[in-house]
Amino acid sequence: MLKASKKFDGAAAEGEAAVNAYLAKVPEPARGTLEKIRATIRSVVPAEATEGLSYGMPAFRYKGALVGYAAFKNHCSFFPMQASLIDEMKEELQGYRTSKGTLQFPVDKPLPAALVKKMVKARVAENEGKKAL
Repeated sequence: MLKASKKFDGAAAEGEAAVNAYLAKVPEPARGTLEKIRATIRSVVPAEATEGLSYGMPAFRYKGALVGYAAFKNHCSFFPMQASLIDEMKEELQGYRTSKGTLQFPVDKPLPAALVKKMVKARVAENEGKKAL
């Protein structure tokens, strides 16, 4: 199980409980979509990773900010917290709307688990000081 962080990247965070409260307020189908993204992220982050809110959105932290995700009115977003990763994976992200540091996807269709896992593993490697891809 992930540890809940009380202090998170300079932003207010209450750990796993805060993420649960955030998700409880998200209407379906976006809630189910984000819960799938969360489960996928949890499946690959190191045991030392913490979960909490950063800038009002659910996020994971491991040796620094790792990744975040959020629901919006017309889409969900995945934030790799490293804009260069989106540029590096441009070909794999075709078909998704991207902007600086953000990958957007439909509220009713989670990102493919393999894609999320690849991005999270790349971020873990970056935060550990290794080459990402």
